[in-house]
Amino acid sequence: MRETAGLPRRIIKETQRLLAEPVPGIKAEPDESNARYFHVVIAGPQDSPYEGGTFKLELFLPEEYPMAAPKVRFMTKIYHPNVDKLGRICLDILKDKACTRLYATSNI
Repeated sequence: MRETAGLPRRIIKETQRLLAEPVPGIKAEPDESNARYFHVVIAGPQDSPYEGGTFKLELFLPEEYPMAAPKVRFMTKIYHPNVDKLGRICLDILKDKACTRLYATSNI
């Protein structure tokens, strides 16, 4: 992980855990110049219309994280009822005022 000065300890620990214990089918790496910004690649789930696909996303942890959800956007074009034409994920849990529970990057 690159420059971590000024980052909350929680983001540093979650990023270290994400890099040490990657989620199967998901590759997430922090950007070299901004540790709040992640480059993500997801493999299409087996037994789904997306099987065999590779999908690039961007994920940004706002200053308010973990009290505010990360900003997530598909960079790969995808047709899905919960993804708009700009690649934004349209789920209440990822909306700004959806809930106040804490988010963990491994659960997004």
